[in-house]
Amino acid sequence: MRRFLMAVGLVLALVTGAAGPAAAVPPGSPPPGSATGGWSVTDGKLTWRSDTSVPMGDAAVEFWSGDRRLGRARPHPDGRTFSLGLGGAGRLGELTVRAGGRRIDQDQPRGTRRAAPIAAVPATQPAGAVDPGVAGPYRSITGEYELPAVTLPDFPEKVEMRAVVVAPQGTSGARPLALFLHGRHAVCYRGDEEVPQEWPCPAGTDPIPSYRGYLQAQRLLASQGYLTVSISANGVNGQDWDAEDGGAQARSSLVRLHLAKWADWAGSGRAAAPAVVRAAPRADLSQVFLMGHSRGGEGVSRAAMDSLAPPPAGRDGYHGRVRWTVRGMLLVGPTLFGHDPVSDVPSVTILPGCDGDVSDLQGQMFVDETRDIGTSRALRSALYVLGANHNFFNTEWTPGQSVAPSVDDFQVGDEPDPVCSPGAPTRLTAAQQQTAGATYIAAAARLFVGGDDRVRPLLDGSGVRAPSADPARVLSHALGGNRTPLITPDPSLTVSGGARICDQVTYDAERSCIDPEDRNATLGHFVPFLWTIPEPGRYAAALNWSAAGSPIRLAPARPVTVAGARQLALRVVVPPNTTGTRLGVTVVGTDGRRSTLGEIRIDGLPGTDNTTSYWGQEVRVPLTDAPARLAAIELTPRTATGRAWLLDAWGWSPGTPDPGPTRLPRLDIGTLEVAEGDSGTATYEIPVTITGRGGGAVRLFLLDETTYTSRSWLATVRPGERSIRVPIDVVGDTRWNYTERQTLTAKAERGFMVGSYLGGLSTLNDDPEPILSVESASVRVAEGETLTWRFSASELTETGIFTYALPQAPATGVELSTTDVDPEWFTDNTAEPVEPSRPLSETWLVSYLFIGPDATSGEITIPTIPDAVAESDEVVELHFVDVSDWPVPNAVLTGVVTDG
Repeated sequence: MRRFLMAVGLVLALVTGAAGPAAAVPPGSPPPGSATGGWSVTDGKLTWRSDTSVPMGDAAVEFWSGDRRLGRARPHPDGRTFSLGLGGAGRLGELTVRAGGRRIDQDQPRGTRRAAPIAAVPATQPAGAVDPGVAGPYRSITGEYELPAVTLPDFPEKVEMRAVVVAPQGTSGARPLALFLHGRHAVCYRGDEEVPQEWPCPAGTDPIPSYRGYLQAQRLLASQGYLTVSISANGVNGQDWDAEDGGAQARSSLVRLHLAKWADWAGSGRAAAPAVVRAAPRADLSQVFLMGHSRGGEGVSRAAMDSLAPPPAGRDGYHGRVRWTVRGMLLVGPTLFGHDPVSDVPSVTILPGCDGDVSDLQGQMFVDETRDIGTSRALRSALYVLGANHNFFNTEWTPGQSVAPSVDDFQVGDEPDPVCSPGAPTRLTAAQQQTAGATYIAAAARLFVGGDDRVRPLLDGSGVRAPSADPARVLSHALGGNRTPLITPDPSLTVSGGARICDQVTYDAERSCIDPEDRNATLGHFVPFLWTIPEPGRYAAALNWSAAGSPIRLAPARPVTVAGARQLALRVVVPPNTTGTRLGVTVVGTDGRRSTLGEIRIDGLPGTDNTTSYWGQEVRVPLTDAPARLAAIELTPRTATGRAWLLDAWGWSPGTPDPGPTRLPRLDIGTLEVAEGDSGTATYEIPVTITGRGGGAVRLFLLDETTYTSRSWLATVRPGERSIRVPIDVVGDTRWNYTERQTLTAKAERGFMVGSYLGGLSTLNDDPEPILSVESASVRVAEGETLTWRFSASELTETGIFTYALPQAPATGVELSTTDVDPEWFTDNTAEPVEPSRPLSETWLVSYLFIGPDATSGEITIPTIPDAVAESDEVVELHFVDVSDWPVPNAVLTGVVTDG
């Protein structure tokens, strides 16, 4: 197979067991900083232990080395420890732990944006025509059911089938069914103690009833005539750490297993239904509404997709017929690791402005990533809820309301945050947040299931409010519905007068929409796909001006029509805490005629360095007297200086059209393991399957995890094609190597749904592992000389051998310290300062052994320095990290340094 040379000073760690590919290291990355405390290598795994308990949340906990993502870490039952398997070794840079776009291994560093005055609470919007937060006429009953636990693919333990039902009384006929799914939270408790978080819950502990956390919203919906059920998913939460998709497919299976039961109970199986179900009206399975919180949001979205197009049978936990129709979804602070929303199903996504868990607000992709996917007119809305955190939408995750210990997820250390700390003018109380959540859940159900178009302005960027949610400030924007595309920024858009087409996801400061050094460059609208940076195909129009009155012109490659549209709608981002950004709006017809439409004003959201506040606000101007076909849009600044980003522009009309019967084809990526072989070249294809009818385009990303090179391309699929060919050549040889992996990921660009978005090919080594031996495990030098251990390998290898040893305190003698070794060497190998002087075993020193692919010998060295202090012999003891599946010397290295 292919060979490559890697200088030991440049090699990076290769990590296995990580869900999703790592990002390539950007050119010119900053040098490693000091390593974070709590790190170790235990049982061949890179391990971090927090000083305090890390609340079990929905954002993936990831290990990073400098700017490079190593992978998703496994949580341990103690709630403090996380680990990641190593599949090869090399020099690591600054090790950090991140979740939801922020570091969790230290307090967030204070940035410059706090120096700016915080924007005031936005003005109260006018009330909408109806208020869905007002209770309806029906009384309700509440009860629970528990069915036999179920087995889901890839989970060793069964998952519970438990739920709480709130049903209306006094209604007639079958009632719409609203199903709630909570997110990823701690699963077990015993009083206020810290207990192991594992499934099933250990003896003496109880499962946390997260499924009971939405009773307020359930009761509101039941009063309005909806049959509601909130299901438990602790068995998924306790086992999803290793799932490539974060448990989305498992949650989908669980949702559909419950829906299948409700379909049974609505028909011939009603006599066998649980008591609370028999006491409730029959469910109308043609009118299903799904609500998901956090990973539950991604789970119900996958369930909607799987209800339209079934997933591969081997990955699914439900194999029956689909006897229901999902009419819409409401997603609260959701994850969307695979950027794979369902554009054919209407949805509303709540983005909490003070989210401390999924703090990057990746749920924005439920809107942005549906753009241009298909012809469905399903409304896809985003609601930015100022002052809401992640947890308090669920009472069982809220201190003072939950039966188990719970926390406010927005925590930033000792210094209060002026926007999101409790008591800040913009921060909501738990009760206010829960009422706002219930109100907008009811709004989405009333629009998507009830068909009441009077509710739509609360959700689609029309700028009205539901008084029941007061004092919450809820801003909205949307795609779909009665919108026709006018401008979607890309390189074909001609811009002038202070505009440029910028890349949403890149390390290139000249091309990036937001400076890549700014944390906001990877948040909200700019969240990368599985940390693939750069990511082609994602653009905005950056607007910058230093004087008022000069038009900024944006001209699409071909004229666009606004015939029938009433207003021009734009989604525009302005910097947080700015006020009074005003732009005059003019359209230019194909005949050159210019029509002035009016002026827009946008104030930035209140924000700090702890919030995601670069968010697109929807603004509109009437298309009165505008030509039917447009050649350009001009935005004329009314202020002396300013910045803004145009995400897109649309022709807008009122109304909620039927989404239509569109069912897009579905793509799923599989995995394949092959043996290398001893000779010849074999070509294998990564499994990529397509089901359904139609064609489109999918962007594929292929990462070689051996060389860490990657490429991406746009694959066009014609109707009737059932696969995309991704061939991989495997060259056989007789030299040992680590397992080689090619990771393939996919996201839809046009005309597709993507289910299993991650897979690939693993080439397993089938050659004998070389034996490593050391010339002498014990060496002795005078201070100022270099300790050197020489090693030999019994065979040549394909890509070299990487292994490493860590210092441990010697059984006897005085240990060699940081001030006894060459300071430059020490800093290079630890990224730590030399002072204060301390034993080497108390540092993050890693001693690397590298034997190149065309060599059979290598060495480990520790250069010492002389001093003028009379002292006894000093000792260093190095222990090799034992990692399965790669060669490790069977020796403990001892070095003695005598006084010169």
